[in-house]
Amino acid sequence: MHLLTMTALLLSATLSLSSGGKVLVFPLDGSHWVNMKVIIEELRSRGHNITVVRPSDSWYIKEESPHYNCITIPSPGGFDEEFFVTLVNSLLKIRREGKFFLSHIMIHLELMEKILQLHQQVVEMMTIMFEDEALMKSLTDAKFDVVLTDPGIGGGVFLARRLNLPLVLNARWTVHGEAHCAIAPCPLSYVPYPGPELTDKMTFFQRVQNVLTYIFTLLQVTYIVAPHYTPFTKRYFGPDVEYFSLFQEADVWLMRNDFTFDFPRPTMPNVVYMSGFQCKPAKPLPVYLEEFVQSSGEHGVIIMSLGTLVGSLPSDISEEIAAAFAELPQKVIWRHQGPKPSTLGNNTLLVDWMPQNDLLGHPKTKVFVAHGGTNGVQEAIYHGVPIVGLPLVFDQPDNLFKMVARGTAKVVDIATMDRAVFVEALREVLHEPSYRENMQRLSRIHHDQPMKPLERAIFWIEFVMRNGGAPHLRTQSFRMSWIAYHSVDVILTLMMAFLLLLLILFLAIKKCLSVLLKKKVKSE
Repeated sequence: MHLLTMTALLLSATLSLSSGGKVLVFPLDGSHWVNMKVIIEELRSRGHNITVVRPSDSWYIKEESPHYNCITIPSPGGFDEEFFVTLVNSLLKIRREGKFFLSHIMIHLELMEKILQLHQQVVEMMTIMFEDEALMKSLTDAKFDVVLTDPGIGGGVFLARRLNLPLVLNARWTVHGEAHCAIAPCPLSYVPYPGPELTDKMTFFQRVQNVLTYIFTLLQVTYIVAPHYTPFTKRYFGPDVEYFSLFQEADVWLMRNDFTFDFPRPTMPNVVYMSGFQCKPAKPLPVYLEEFVQSSGEHGVIIMSLGTLVGSLPSDISEEIAAAFAELPQKVIWRHQGPKPSTLGNNTLLVDWMPQNDLLGHPKTKVFVAHGGTNGVQEAIYHGVPIVGLPLVFDQPDNLFKMVARGTAKVVDIATMDRAVFVEALREVLHEPSYRENMQRLSRIHHDQPMKPLERAIFWIEFVMRNGGAPHLRTQSFRMSWIAYHSVDVILTLMMAFLLLLLILFLAIKKCLSVLLKKKVKSE
């Protein structure tokens, strides 16, 4: 018997004996998995049974775990560590050597090629699953209560539709871009679209830039996403089903941001904000780290990490960063996995891994040097630590720009900086009190809520499980045509009726005047 089929049948038998709720999870690899894993572990601690579907080449999603059962599909679709290191290096090279406009075009082409490949692999993986009758029967027989997925890829959304299960999205992005725009009004006059680094107060030319960015995103969707998902959707769900409507039909959207982090904008009743749900109070540091931190004295500590996808930088950049750190009186803890820089100072400790949340929560931590990933930015907000940003790819420049707009961060172009520029940025954030004051104000706002973000997220997942979905919270606007949604047909009809009324009045007045003139002529 096929190994995948045997695994699925065993899984079905195991789940049938369980008493808790049954959650089918279709995650996205990389840093997105770090988020999903937090929710999975919390659900498991509450007695729910979790099953995770993963491709065979997953980088972060492990096949064995005490927190979930696993179905591994013999198909590519995970993240490739080597690819991301190569990607970052090539993007830095493009930014260094190319002219401004050309470099941005090249960067987008590099990223689009990887995104296209990822969506292609997802479709291949889902085809393997849907064509495996024994696997699909075992998933049906398991009687899951809900599908939890990341809409950055389409697999979990398609699986929920095929199994006719309620759907909860762990979202910041969808296959079409920013998640809010999938279901909520997105007025481009004051809602900045990700990319051009704009606020909700835009000049005329910034609004033009915002609209052009939106149009460019639609073109990307048309030529990169739709060609993969549309044929798949037509094949398995019928010719009348539009693939993105399956995303918009989700019962609840768990949004990995909030209005401490983002700018105010329209939202919907089935959007649940859980920004910072992965953050926790700091735990004691390992002894060797605590001793190093305490040795900093009154100067305090700087920590640096570039997230889960990038462990090292090109050697010349690392040399400049190390030299800059060596000029400071602060102690530095730097997550760095490449060769040891020759300019490394005695005040800098290189580590392969760091307890980032615990270090950010330590009272001696003064500055966080970060790439601007959502998780790191939210942890900095949670603990009130200002940021020196070194954005690399994806949404990182946009995330850090939001922090700059709030006066909590200083951003440096990592591709062109030298030690003098980096030292200046570090000293500014270290010694200008407004950076820390503004970040601590954001931290107070973030903490001032009646329910912890993770508890709120779990409540709504369990709500969907208890009630078999949440259709009463779903808007039907996505089923409307663009003309109907914007009432263009109604406006045109009313305008035609008004013009017709004016025409009738004009003709009536003309007729009356004609009659009066005839009578006047006869009387004379």
